[in-house]
Amino acid sequence: METKLTRIRRCKREDAMRLAEVYEDAWRNAYQGIIPHLQLERLISLRGPAWWEDAAGRQNPPLVVELNGEAFGYATYGQSRQRRSPFRGEIYEIYLDPVYQGLGFGSRLFSAARQRLMEVKLKGLMIWALADNDAACSFYLGLGGKPVAEGAERFGEANLRKVAFAWR
Repeated sequence: METKLTRIRRCKREDAMRLAEVYEDAWRNAYQGIIPHLQLERLISLRGPAWWEDAAGRQNPPLVVELNGEAFGYATYGQSRQRRSPFRGEIYEIYLDPVYQGLGFGSRLFSAARQRLMEVKLKGLMIWALADNDAACSFYLGLGGKPVAEGAERFGEANLRKVAFAWR
């Protein structure tokens, strides 16, 4: 549902500063207490405005959800990183400014990214989430995702379990 106040669109270079802020706030909110502090801060530092300017210029830029012209969330997506998977598309990230979480905007970003993947013939979709991120796991289950695989990701000395959710 699009309104005059909110819409989903492709990322633009002008979004860079705001998306860097959204990324920082969303990642602190999602991962504080899960990812070790030093590794979390390091990851956050890698996604400053220059990263977002570069992302806006890519062939497949992030999708952005905006309110009155200001970005407050994003989704990144593309071909699945699991080459042997029957799920050809992958949403790499969906994050919102914490103030806007729980209002349906994450579901809208999910649907828009899924639609883009279908448009480029990447059928089947997967998303990975850290198993300890209860909010993300609940969100994906609520969207009908089925757990299909497990893995681990290393953050410094911590080896954290992750779960893949999939949709046909």
